[in-house]
Amino acid sequence: MTLDLLPLEIRARIVAVDWTRLVPEEAQRLQALGVDQGATVSVAHRGIFAGQDPIALSIGRMTVALRRVHAQAIEVEAL
Repeated sequence: MTLDLLPLEIRARIVAVDWTRLVPEEAQRLQALGVDQGATVSVAHRGIFAGQDPIALSIGRMTVALRRVHAQAIEVEAL
């Protein structure tokens, strides 16, 4: 499943990221924050607007906000 479909507070492992779907600067920023294959993540919060943007992603001790389109490029498997 993709990260945007992961239920709240469920831990998952990133199995693949389609970096070609992201602008290179955005991909570089996410990689610098540890969003890459093998990382353990969970969705902490979703936005309240219609598209539920942004998504607050917990990775390690950090919380990172990303857009739904970015989350759709990230494949995860629940742990």
